[in-house]
Amino acid sequence: MDRVFTDSPSAPRSALIAGATGLTGGFLLDMLLEETLYQDVKALVRRPLDRQHPKLTVVVADYDRLAESPDAFQVDDVFCCLGTTIKAAGSQAAFRKVDLEYVVTLARLARAAGARRFLLVSSIGANAATSNFYLSVKGAAEEAVEACGYPELHVFRPGPLTGPRRENRPGERVGILFTRLLTPILAGRLRRFRPIHAQKVAAGMVGAALSGGAGRHVYTFDDIVRLAR
Repeated sequence: MDRVFTDSPSAPRSALIAGATGLTGGFLLDMLLEETLYQDVKALVRRPLDRQHPKLTVVVADYDRLAESPDAFQVDDVFCCLGTTIKAAGSQAAFRKVDLEYVVTLARLARAAGARRFLLVSSIGANAATSNFYLSVKGAAEEAVEACGYPELHVFRPGPLTGPRRENRPGERVGILFTRLLTPILAGRLRRFRPIHAQKVAAGMVGAALSGGAGRHVYTFDDIVRLAR
């Protein structure tokens, strides 16, 4: 029997989260499991997740062969928190695979299965046309996901993310510290570059999914803070 998808904002929903073991994804998974509107939450992971919950289904999959896990994509809402660094990935090509290829494959498969909302963590400054490799990949991912034709696309462009990371990222910590020192002068249009806690980004994603709104929406610092409330 085919799944029946509904546009009613108050109808029970199912969700898929990619990147549930990451900084933002970890907070997001907790929130989705607590949110009463979501009755089924799937976590798409590379390795078994040490987590149990009545609403949680852990889908262990090879991201290079996502099409082999078709049942994972039969959901209403997709939350994508995939992301790495060039240093952690080992090369620009490996970084591109995670932050662009995996993201786009996820979006295409879920849309083909009937998903209606896609919520993507991108980056402040994302622009496919920029000469900055990192930001160009983020921008290309945004454009490719938009081309999938989701009725609702919510793109989050936070500044430096803060919070308890599992992996060691000394360069990123230095960048966050430097940005924090500049925070008092990051006013007006510069506010969007302010550091933001990953928990707040996760809360903003849930807020955007629940408040709804057809079309493409892009959120930066102040928007995310507002949605997180």
